[in-house]
Amino acid sequence: MSQKNVTAKTIADTTEICPAQKLLRLLSGKLKPEIFCLAAKSNLRFSSLLRDIKGSNKQSLSIALKEMQETDLLEKVVIKQKPLHIEYYLTEKGKSLIPVFQQLEGLL
Repeated sequence: MSQKNVTAKTIADTTEICPAQKLLRLLSGKLKPEIFCLAAKSNLRFSSLLRDIKGSNKQSLSIALKEMQETDLLEKVVIKQKPLHIEYYLTEKGKSLIPVFQQLEGLL
């Protein structure tokens, strides 16, 4: 690899050309946009997500939910009433992205 290619790669790795790139990465993936849209409407349960999102499976849904929690878009809450269950809510950061999503939907 030439010195020019190494330098170009280093610069590309440390700077983002598009300011929205980080946001797009947060919500990229097979299930994340659908999860986000459903969470904007109401709280979510794992089993209802499996039913509502076509093509989802337990593993891919678990991974998407975990990644959205790690990026502070979703909050996981254990409801200790019987029957014990888990619900997911949008965090304040997630709620702040609702208008952005609505604008994107308006472009289509």
